[in-house]
Amino acid sequence: MARSKTSGGWLKEHFDDIYVKRSQKEGYRSRAVYKLKEIQEKHRLISPDMQVVDLGAAPGGWSQYAAELVGKGGGVIASDILSIDPLPFVEFIQGDFTEESVLNEILDVLSLKGKKSQADVVISDMAPNMTGVEATDQPRSIYLCELALDMACQILKPGGAFVAKVFQGDGSEAFLKDTRRHFKKVRVRKPKASRPRSREVYVVAQGFIPNQ
Repeated sequence: MARSKTSGGWLKEHFDDIYVKRSQKEGYRSRAVYKLKEIQEKHRLISPDMQVVDLGAAPGGWSQYAAELVGKGGGVIASDILSIDPLPFVEFIQGDFTEESVLNEILDVLSLKGKKSQADVVISDMAPNMTGVEATDQPRSIYLCELALDMACQILKPGGAFVAKVFQGDGSEAFLKDTRRHFKKVRVRKPKASRPRSREVYVVAQGFIPNQ
């Protein structure tokens, strides 16, 4: 079956992509790792011995990089509906993190690590399965952001940090405003590894304020 010009063009762009080539060379699972890497280099969110929770972790690139940053004294708890291949120093919990059973598993793992069920950083690169219909895709993407923020507010320690992918459009400003209620400092970043035509940006929030 012949590929369409559109899909053929996407494949060529993908395999010509410097970040795809770099991720293959450096052994990362996805090009998306360089988005988190740029954010980390600017804001120093993740440090050795921290506990990081990665929501929507598949295929595992962000968890892989976070595990390098926290080292053996820290830990990464990754969660996704999809399975991922095992990663060193990453505890994977498969399931929908909005379900109480999955949330409880995350809290249990944090407790076992002696962190009083609290994380230092929550990161999310989640996106819905895109249909190409903005009227459907945008509300679903914002909903995922809201769920990630809600989870962060439940498990972050005071002063903790949160990173989430957001697609600019209806609801994105309201989400930003909501995030600002819970954190002392909130910035919006467009990493170089994010394709220019994409509406995705990353909300980087620091200084979690509980009970806001």
